[in-house]
Parts: sequence; C-alpha cells; structure tokens
Amino acid sequence: MQAPPSNTMQSPKAFTVDVEDYFHVSAFAKDIDPEQWDALPSRVESNTHRVLNLLDEHGHTATFFVLGWVAERYPALVREIAQRGHEVACHGYSHQLIFKQERQEFSDETLRAKSLLEDTVQTEVAGYRAASFSITKASLWAIDTLAEVGFRYDSSIYPVRHDVYGMQGTPLAPYILSGPDGGKLVEFPLSTASLLGVNLPASGGGYFRLFPYAMSRHLIERVHREQRPYVFYMHPWEIDVEQPRIESHSFLSRFRHYNNIHRCEARLQRLLSEHSFDSMARVLEQQSLLHLSSPPLSHSA
Repeated sequence: MQAPPSNTMQSPKAFTVDVEDYFHVSAFAKDIDPEQWDALPSRVESNTHRVLNLLDEHGHTATFFVLGWVAERYPALVREIAQRGHEVACHGYSHQLIFKQERQEFSDETLRAKSLLEDTVQTEVAGYRAASFSITKASLWAIDTLAEVGFRYDSSIYPVRHDVYGMQGTPLAPYILSGPDGGKLVEFPLSTASLLGVNLPASGGGYFRLFPYAMSRHLIERVHREQRPYVFYMHPWEIDVEQPRIESHSFLSRFRHYNNIHRCEARLQRLLSEHSFDSMARVLEQQSLLHLSSPPLSHSA
C-alpha cells in the first residue's frame, strides 16, 4: 500500500463516493422507470470494488454514501466497505429528488435505508447525502427529518447556482444547520471556489470530468488557501467506460453522464497521488464539529 504524500499543513480533505448504479442517476429519471431497475444489468458491485482498490493503492480512507436499494441487494459489498476501514453513510433508499417527495414518504424511506445499513454493518450510520443534492430551499424540512431519525451530519447542500440543485449564499465551510422545526445537525457543504468573481463547483463529480485537471487542482488549492475543509465526491459508474448506454432524449443528460468518462480513472489516480484524504466523519471530528461518542444534536428549545 502506497502512503499518501505528506501535507500536514493543508486543510483536511474528505473523499466521498455516492454508491449507486448507472441507471439510478436523476438525469435519466425520465428515461428509466424504477420498476425496470432489477431487470437491468447491474455494475455497481464491480465498479465499487475498483474504487476500493484505488483507495487502497494510495492509502486513503473515504466515506461511501450507499443507496438503500444497493445495500438491500448487495449487503456483502456494504460489509466489505466497512471491513476495509471506510465509513458507511446513507444516500437514501430510492434516489428520488427530495423536493418532489411528500414529507412522510421521505421519512419512511430514509429510516428504512438507515436501518438497513446499520443492520448490515452493525454500527451507527451518522452521515446522509441526498440524491442529486436535493436539499434546497424548497426542501429544508428534510433537515428536521434527518435529525429526527438520528443522523449526525448531512452533505447535501451545494452553494452554487444549478438548474436542479444548489443554495447560493449558504456557508462554504462546515457548520451547524437548523431545520424549520428546530432539528439540528452538522452540514458539510460541497466545496466551491471563487474564480474571476464566480463561485464555481470544486468538489468533483461531473465537474471533475468536465474541467481540465489543472483547473480542478487550482480550485482545490483555492479552497485550501481559504483554510476550509475540502470534500470530493464521485460515483462508481464514472470510471466505467463499458456501462450500457442509456439513449436519453435529453442531450444535456447524456452530456452530463458520459462526458470524459474515459479520462476519469486516470485523473483519479493523479488526484489520489497528490492529496491526502480521509472520511467525512473523521474530518468533522478534527474540526470539533462531530463527536460520535456523544448523543446526536437535539432540537432547539
């Protein structure tokens, strides 16, 4: 196992993986009915193993936000993630956009996913990330639900302008977030960096494939200079050039999903060789924002 480069003077960085299959992505929601999912060839298990091996090769620990649908069908994969020393966190159950769900529906499936993951790994699941970062101003009530079911932190808010998600003007570094009903948890927002007066997404994902690697490196360095903890995210399907191709009617959806997939693994290798990464929970503990040995944050009086 190769030791990561020493960068003790840098702000901490969290590496996160949203464990879902290629047919779960919100961009294809109009093209694939969830009733079809079980009939499609799944590639999430093999692709997640490839990500695990990449992290092992470079000596990094990560947080894996696992979709409940995946955990239900591949419990051995979830146990392996934990056995390899990574944090298992929750990505919901059905990968539906929260602002399109009723509150009770969201509560039921979130509790289902959390319980499923905890039963599988036999430990507390502290973190949550919404499908497509869909905690927005229209769905801030979800924070109360997450606090009620016992999550300690969330990483769903992206402080950028986007046609699906995003909450501009929210804090750029981890902070305590309160829901409309007083529920509290730690929010670890997706990282952004200012360039020429524009707040750009700097956390990876499709942007890591879209931007030249030099630009991604520059944005990470800007986050570091502002002494903010950094978070990177990816999906296992982003390194799978052989995945079945979805013939979506939307050019934008096809572009977002397939753009530069053939370059992504090599870029990841470079990223992992140049930076040190840890799990999201450990980064938050280092920032004195999370104490897993203490009770969850309570509702405000």
